[in-house]
Amino acid sequence: MGEQALWTRARLGRDGPPLDLLTARFNRHVYAPHAHDEFTIGVCVGGSEIIDYRGGRIRPSPGSIVVLAPGEMHTGGPAASEGYAYRALYAKTSLLTDGTLGSGTPHFRNPLLDDPDLAAALRRTHTELAACPDPLEAESRIPWLLTALARRHSTARAASDTVTGAGHIARTVRDRLADELTAPPSLAALATDLGLSRYQLLRAFRTTMGIPPYAWLAQYRVNRARGLLESGLRPADVAPLVGFADQAHLTRWFRRVLGVTPAAYRNSVQDGGV
Repeated sequence: MGEQALWTRARLGRDGPPLDLLTARFNRHVYAPHAHDEFTIGVCVGGSEIIDYRGGRIRPSPGSIVVLAPGEMHTGGPAASEGYAYRALYAKTSLLTDGTLGSGTPHFRNPLLDDPDLAAALRRTHTELAACPDPLEAESRIPWLLTALARRHSTARAASDTVTGAGHIARTVRDRLADELTAPPSLAALATDLGLSRYQLLRAFRTTMGIPPYAWLAQYRVNRARGLLESGLRPADVAPLVGFADQAHLTRWFRRVLGVTPAAYRNSVQDGGV
């Protein structure tokens, strides 16, 4: 496979800050020494790489997480002839501190981390957001995962997970999302309205509902879509009416929730099968 570097820009909530995602595969390319203003968080997905960092050498292998701090010079290149592949995101410090005490930059003593569950979650989230950078999905998933990264592997101390009135908070958020399903408010804005941090809002919602806000809204949209499909509308017309970016986004969630495509569901209804 040839060399590839595909950049995708997601937004953390409607009108929220951007988050850059990189999907890369290199056989020969070697990065010149450089630094980023944000944390660089990568997951190796194939091959082997060598990264020069902080006077030492990092050798990620498939499944490794790499965390490079803002402003730290580093290079990167293949460790062997088969090259290497990775997924990376570039996160502002605030995305790692929402669920920790203090607002300083978290320090990762070891930039190379072995955490298979978190690596798998980061890779899956990166892949799905790169394919469809939905703002609410990005805001529901990325801060949660990066807080987990900081709490598990940095020197930052975890803030309390107790959120008073979690049920009321979750129901308030749920109702706002349902009322504004085609253009949902950002979680940061909702958290500010409720006097919470975004992490506290996510914690309250997940504890009460069992799923993050974007997943709840996607299921609510699917249920709304069912009625429109039953009325005879085509999936391509239904998708924007219930807030999905396009028919592919509708289909992805329709399959997850109901096990069939919107078109198959519509045909079954019209044939009297549902």
